[in-house]
Amino acid sequence: MNLKRKLLLATLPLALGLSSFVQAEMTLKIAEIHPAGYPTVVAMENLGKKLEAATNGDIKSRMFAGGVLGSEKEVIEQTQIGAVQLTRVSLGSVGSVVPATNVFNMPFVFRDVDHMRKIIDGEIGQEILDAITNSDFNMVGLAWMDGGSRSLYTKKPIRSIEDLKGMKIRVMGNPLFIDTLNAMGANGIAMDTGEIFSALQSGVIDGAENNPPTLLEHNHFRSAKYYTQTHHLILPEPLLMSKTTWNKLTPEQQELVKKLAKEAQLEERQLWDEKSASSVEKLKAEGVEFIKIDTKPFYDATAPVREKYGAQFVELIQRIEAVQ
Repeated sequence: MNLKRKLLLATLPLALGLSSFVQAEMTLKIAEIHPAGYPTVVAMENLGKKLEAATNGDIKSRMFAGGVLGSEKEVIEQTQIGAVQLTRVSLGSVGSVVPATNVFNMPFVFRDVDHMRKIIDGEIGQEILDAITNSDFNMVGLAWMDGGSRSLYTKKPIRSIEDLKGMKIRVMGNPLFIDTLNAMGANGIAMDTGEIFSALQSGVIDGAENNPPTLLEHNHFRSAKYYTQTHHLILPEPLLMSKTTWNKLTPEQQELVKKLAKEAQLEERQLWDEKSASSVEKLKAEGVEFIKIDTKPFYDATAPVREKYGAQFVELIQRIEAVQ
């Protein structure tokens, strides 16, 4: 064996080792439409920090909050092609491409927030995440973020279902949500979150539906001073990783990401409860009126929506209802 060949064989293991090390190093680009300090942003930032520490810096992360990488729809598209590696998205944005998730999108499918949390912490929650992973969405469902319950915030007060008739209400771009608002008597209008502020100011819409932290953090309260507590939707929000990125991780790294994502799920929940309570107090101080209302007329009005979209989920809905 000549000297050149001996040197090549001697250095080959080192070269392969360096190659593996280089492949293992990556920086996760994390995107969020919500601003810095928002519960989901903080939980994902902390997930990134834990991941960097646990991998000795092999996997780093960088947060892009406040919608700097685009609307939620644009972030989803970037995550699908691997340009963004990790994100939290509204479930309504997923329902149109992963139909199984629409079981959580239906109005009044959960009794309350505690009921929703028991579902996402259990086997049903994991089944829906797996449905996302196994779809053509090109994302991996890791965990659930808590988005609280969604109610109506408007420029004029809604004290009964009759008051909602004909009002233009922004919803996420999912036919199920449009049908839900239409069934209540409103005119559901699909629109990106970033467009709501100006649409409220200009009168393009009369209101929107979301949770108190969103009403506060996105400054929608400056136009919409009435928050009617319909609680028509209680939506968990999936934490997703690009499948392109996921497939680059070693099995050990994948298990670590799963573990830390579940920790982020519980951390965000605590942050959410604190944020939600403080948001309500701040909104009240800004003159927002919180209106308690009889929700039964809203529940009854949306029965056709549950019948239309729930037909394929009869057994799953029964399992959800059975959870105490």
